[in-house]
Amino acid sequence: MELIELTAKPRATTGKGAARQLRAKQAIPAIVYGGKTQPAMLAIDTVEFVKIIRDHGSMGLFFNLKIDGSGGEKIVMLKDMQMDIFSQNYLHVDLQEIDMDKKITVSVHVEAIGKSKGVKEGGLLQIIQRELDVVCKPMDTPATIQIDVTDLEIGDAIHVKDIDLGEFIYIPHESNFTVITIVAPSTDAKEKGEEEDEPDEKAPAAPASKKAAEA
Repeated sequence: MELIELTAKPRATTGKGAARQLRAKQAIPAIVYGGKTQPAMLAIDTVEFVKIIRDHGSMGLFFNLKIDGSGGEKIVMLKDMQMDIFSQNYLHVDLQEIDMDKKITVSVHVEAIGKSKGVKEGGLLQIIQRELDVVCKPMDTPATIQIDVTDLEIGDAIHVKDIDLGEFIYIPHESNFTVITIVAPSTDAKEKGEEEDEPDEKAPAAPASKKAAEA
């Protein structure tokens, strides 16, 4: 778990008009909730937040949130964020205060490592689930879920029950769904010379959610 420094200012106004004015001043409307205090309305610097997302992605982010004035500091996680689907501007950010001694649910990027036997034979690596929810204490949150595919042959698959993250991390699931598989190349793929989906080297900076909604 990495704690990222994030600063915010309290805000008193709400509504679409106030949110637009705030964004015009290079700030993002935000809210922090959870813990033993009442939800607090905040404003986050747009440039600072965009840089964080660019450098760290948007999954499994934890912040040491410093609120100007008498807000003090809180340990929070990025729970959700809304984006305009056309401009890709951030519209609103939800932060949840967390208890370091209690388990939380957080999404973690799936990363395939190694080159499988099946891929060497011409098969294609398919990552079916590029992120998985895990339940654990904040300090036990993995940066990525690394899955070794070296021994997989064409037709083999890794299912969620095959993934062991240790005794302190649990992947909730109702069915034993496929996470990664090696498939035979299609005729079209062979003719076009398409290559396999190589293992990811770094988690993509995809937003937690994209909603064209106003704060």
